Amino acid sequence: MAMSSTDPISQAPNAQKRRLRDRLVVIGLVVFVFAGLGVLAAATGWEETRAQIAKLQLWQILVLLALSLTNYLLRGLRWHMFTEHLGLPLGYLATFRHFLGGFAMSVTPGRLGELVRMRWIGRETGWRFERTAPLVLVDRASDLAALGLLLGISLAFSATGISFGLPVTLLALAAAIVATRPTLLRAVATWGHKATGRFARLFAKIRRAANALSVFSSPFVMSVAGLIGLVGWYAEGYAFHLLLAWMGADIGLAKAVAIFVFSGLAGGLTGAPGGVGGAEAAMVALLTLEGVPLEASVPATLIIRVTTLWFAIGIGLLVFPVAERISLRKKHALERN
Repeated sequence: MAMSSTDPISQAPNAQKRRLRDRLVVIGLVVFVFAGLGVLAAATGWEETRAQIAKLQLWQILVLLALSLTNYLLRGLRWHMFTEHLGLPLGYLATFRHFLGGFAMSVTPGRLGELVRMRWIGRETGWRFERTAPLVLVDRASDLAALGLLLGISLAFSATGISFGLPVTLLALAAAIVATRPTLLRAVATWGHKATGRFARLFAKIRRAANALSVFSSPFVMSVAGLIGLVGWYAEGYAFHLLLAWMGADIGLAKAVAIFVFSGLAGGLTGAPGGVGGAEAAMVALLTLEGVPLEASVPATLIIRVTTLWFAIGIGLLVFPVAERISLRKKHALERN
């Protein structure tokens, strides 16, 4: 009998090819970014770049890492709040383990690899993916709202603005509002289906997600989540401000935070894993427009990305095997019961 095209066995080689392709894309992007920063550093003179990096002392690097860790822990607390509101029977240790472990997959295409958190939750609680999927959407929407608001506030207090800053702010806030308001999300899905006449299955999934999101529609819950995200992301923006000041390129707190947030959002809009490439290019370009020389903007960009994105990935890689092992053990325990 012929094997069905949907047979898991026949799909396995294709899945392996996709994973290999995704890994190659990520590796290529990382190499490209570091090569590009290396070329810029060489163009300004390696001596100047090394001198800028040498200005930093160990305690200053630790401060940058501590501010990034503050962001991760606050957002992990928000993740726990969302899991409790959804009714998941998980404690603080489990939710933080899932949240931090998911960082290991931050540079997967579209950050879809972070859905591994749903797999761990499913193993430990027996909840199906359809019931926990709203966690991903509300978490992303909360980040968008916090980043959009933080960018808007930073631009308002900046002496000069960033081109396209206001549209990006409004776009981020609009996407966050739609993603967290079930009625609006259902309306968008209905309109999209009618307008295109296609993708019926996709729009049906969006409507189901909208129904599931109704549990997060409480103004109090979303206000607290927004405040937590705002403080968390501000911590990393403040770290960027400190770094620039330590390197002799102080452009002001509001402008530094605005550039940091805008670059992250711009990198995300490129669709590249973790915003790699787009975020670095935007950051160097905006710092240059502010009069920061390349010998300072290039190492500042490299250092802040290492102490934010890559520090998170490093934590994720440490927690990931622990989360995987514990989830499998709890899955087996559930099956025995």
